[in-house]
Parts: sequence; structure tokens; C-alpha cells
Amino acid sequence: MNSAYIVGVGMTSLGRHLDKSVKQLSKIAIDAALADAGCTKEAIDVAWFSNTRQGVMEGQYGIRGQCALRAYGFEGLPIINTDNACVSSTTGLNQAVAYVRAGMADVALVVGTEKMNYPEKRELMFEAFKGAMDRELGEEQLRQSIALVADMPLPPEAMTDTGERSIFMDAYAAGARYHMMKYGLTQRQLAAVAAKNHWHASMNPLSHYKTPRTIEEVLADRLVAWPLTRAMCAPISDGAAAIIVCSKEALARFNRKRAVQVLATALASGVIHAPDDTERKVARLAALKAYELAGVGPDDVSLAEVHDATAFGEIKHTEALGLCPAGDGGLLAESGETKLGGRVPVNPSGGLIAKGHPVAATGAIMIHELVTQLRGEAGERQVAGARIAAASNGGGSYDGEEAVSATTILGKV
Repeated sequence: MNSAYIVGVGMTSLGRHLDKSVKQLSKIAIDAALADAGCTKEAIDVAWFSNTRQGVMEGQYGIRGQCALRAYGFEGLPIINTDNACVSSTTGLNQAVAYVRAGMADVALVVGTEKMNYPEKRELMFEAFKGAMDRELGEEQLRQSIALVADMPLPPEAMTDTGERSIFMDAYAAGARYHMMKYGLTQRQLAAVAAKNHWHASMNPLSHYKTPRTIEEVLADRLVAWPLTRAMCAPISDGAAAIIVCSKEALARFNRKRAVQVLATALASGVIHAPDDTERKVARLAALKAYELAGVGPDDVSLAEVHDATAFGEIKHTEALGLCPAGDGGLLAESGETKLGGRVPVNPSGGLIAKGHPVAATGAIMIHELVTQLRGEAGERQVAGARIAAASNGGGSYDGEEAVSATTILGKV
């Protein structure tokens, strides 16, 4: 298979960008990626634009990419829109890599941009999350997930009405409770994930949150959906990221020493399976396919960025990547092996929990961190000797798990 390389990455800071539009956020990320690659916009042959919220929140459907990218100055080239929940920009990367490998272009651009904070439309902000569930079946599927743990003893605070929240927090809470019942996951292990990622984020100047938190502080934070406290859950973030991909033939135009090879990119959707059939979970299917394509295994992975929309998300995805046996994700986090300096650092960026989670941009942001790490340019959060990196990105909710999952494996050139 022809090789594909990432030669430029760029992103905005993450947070509440109330004064910036989708076009403005996109421009910041594209400017940074082009500067990083050392090229101009004229080098780009094809572009993917990823966004999930602008249609719902602004009424801008159908041609979101054409609007954002033509405003930047891209004309004539193919512009493809990808809306695939939290995996939107990873889907764009998957397609861009296939495009350059097929010889249809030499240089491709992937942009993920999400503006999620609209204070004047707060009710619609939370309603928008339901669009990443089956509107006909989703609520019944969530009830079924909760029913799996109906016999589990719960502390009194679990019955508290905690108020406004994304429906996804209830889905993650149900999954965490099942893991507790089946494997012995503890709330303290979930807090260990969150505390680690808040510490990592304190070293990332682009993070939404930059304040370290102890396990005790995480446990003491406001309850969202038991066993998840606010510090275990990703904030509602605005932001954008951009990636420039090139073919092997075009690599000579760029700085080869800073290029990162795409060893594999794999997408998967769910299959019918029993709740405890870990080998058929959607994130596991994507991971197995990616490892096969890359010709590597979990023991080769130097670091990972995984989809911790909640602390339980990290548990699920570290298990799916095979960084520990199924059921041992909590023990892995508690052991310290996933912290910077540990055996296999996970979410050195701060993860979605602390770095932020602008939905459609999240996948590209994960890739931004992995590229930075493989180049040795991550500063005080640098993973020593990083050579192979993996991203496990999940999106949407369907039948008790993500609706779509993507695994990307990158290698140092």
C-alpha cells in the first residue's frame, strides 16, 4: 500500500470562544497547520471539513465546508463534508489518507471545527447531543443499559437529581456501573483517570482546563451521573484543528524530519453482541483492524490518545486497544502506568476531560497531540522515546456503546 504522511498540524486553544465564528476558528487552525508544514494554501489539492453542530445551532446545513474553506480562500478544489459525531475529523483523515494513497491527490487538508457554546440557545445546546443517538430507539436503548445494572446496590447520592447535563453522561454512567458490577471497577479508579488527565492538561497551554486535581478533589466535585463527578466529564468546548496529509511522492516538498507516517486508519460501526463480549465491541473491532493494517500490536505502542468524554471512556478505550486485558482498565489507571513517565502514557494532552471536547474537531486534536509527541516537540509533557502512537476515537451512542469508532496508528519516520 502506498504510504501517507502527516506533514502539518495546527489547532486553536480550546474553551469558550464566544467571540469567534466557525470560519474564524477554522482560519486559526488552518493558518497554524500551513505554517507548521511550511507551505501555502496553493499546495492543497483536496480538503475535508468536519462539523456536527453548525446545522443545528445556526441553520447552516449541507455546505458547511464550502462556506468555511472558501472564506479562507480555497477555490476550485474538491471540498468534502464529514459529519460522523465525535469521529467526524478522524473520518476525514481516514478518507484523506485513502485519497492520497490512491494517487487522486498529492496533498490533502483535514479540518475539524466545532462551536458548541451558544449561551442564548442553551436548551438547544443540550438537545443537540441527542442527534448523535437514534432518535427513534436511543432512549429505549439507554433504559436497557440502565436495566443491566438494576440490581446493583447504589449509594444514596446516586438517586440525586443533578440537573442539566448531556444525555451522554447517563449513557457513560450506565456503562461504568456495568463495569463495576462485572469487573470490580471502583469510583476511585475513575477518579485516578481524571486526576491524571487534569495533571497532564496543566502542561498543555491549549487546554480548556489547566488546573491539576487530586483524586480526592475529583471525588469531591459535583455529581453529574453516579459514579461520574464533574471533574470526570469533558467540558463543552469550542475549537478547531487542521491536519495536512501528503503522499510519498510529495514528501520531498516538506521537511521529512518532521513528517509522521500514517501506519493505519480504521473505522468500524457496531455489531450485535452480548454486553460482556469484549471482542465484538465497536472500539475493539476498529483497534484490531488498525493493528492488522499497521503490522504492529499493543506492546509496540509508546503512547495513546483515547476518547475520554468521561473517565469511563478512557477505561473502555485502553482495554479496546489491548493496553491491558479486558476488565483491567481501572487497575491500569490506578497503577500509574498510564501517567507521563509510566509504561504507556495515555492522554498526555490532558484528554477530552481536561484539554476539551469540541465534538467534530476532537479526532483531529487527538492526532495533533500524537504528531507533536512523535516529533519530540511536546515540551514538559513529552513522552520519552515515542515511536508508535495510537488514537482510539469513539462517536455517538447506539445500543449501549459508541455508534462509530476509529483507531489511528502513527509512526515516527
